[in-house]
Amino acid sequence: MFKNYHLLYLAAALILSGCSSIYQPNVPATPMFANQGEVYAAAHTNIKGNASGNLAVAVGKHVAVMANGSYVDNKSGNQEYKQYMYEGGLGYFTTFGKNKDRIFELYGGYGLGNSRDADTRATTTGMAPTEIREMDFEKIFVQANISRKREDVRLFGRSREFSYGTAIRGSFIRMKDFWIDGVSSPVEENLFIEPIFYTRMQLNKSFQLQYTNGFNIGVVDNNYLKAGNAVFTLGLIYKFSK
Repeated sequence: MFKNYHLLYLAAALILSGCSSIYQPNVPATPMFANQGEVYAAAHTNIKGNASGNLAVAVGKHVAVMANGSYVDNKSGNQEYKQYMYEGGLGYFTTFGKNKDRIFELYGGYGLGNSRDADTRATTTGMAPTEIREMDFEKIFVQANISRKREDVRLFGRSREFSYGTAIRGSFIRMKDFWIDGVSSPVEENLFIEPIFYTRMQLNKSFQLQYTNGFNIGVVDNNYLKAGNAVFTLGLIYKFSK
């Protein structure tokens, strides 16, 4: 089942990656908490200048808090794009299944950010912007994670824990301010459905390597605040228990 989801996400991401949007989703936290006192920290990046960080703590038997941040700085062809975003949330987690190797997590939270998207052209003095679009925005999100742990995968001469799962996030994004070439313009809002698939391999007792891919779908047909940016990142996970 997860393999089919993986192929679906990959195909959709390839289709959507060519679209242009002033909003780019970050990598959501996937702590896979099973017990109180666990701490999760992650850093993700890709070759397009997209960097995301996550921090979460299981503060109760089934309660966790999280903080996420991301920064994008990408120059591609005749376009320059920058975005920063930070968010915090509160969540619930539990294990289930015969061997308690499946994990369900539900998180909700609030975030703020800024995006700058510029069209450029070549001049005698270098690249110069022809149109600059910039927004300050806020977001409200709800996220559900379902994952599974396996410990019987033998790789590189030893048995390693291998985990995989999916996270589906609904993000309501609202422009607080929007400017085109410095002129205040009508604001937009949208509801994004942001599914991702992730696989995680144990490196040692505390560190894991994670590959994440996903895409987003916009419910509202906007001119600027719309879907179109895929998520492909490689991340390093650090997790320990107090």
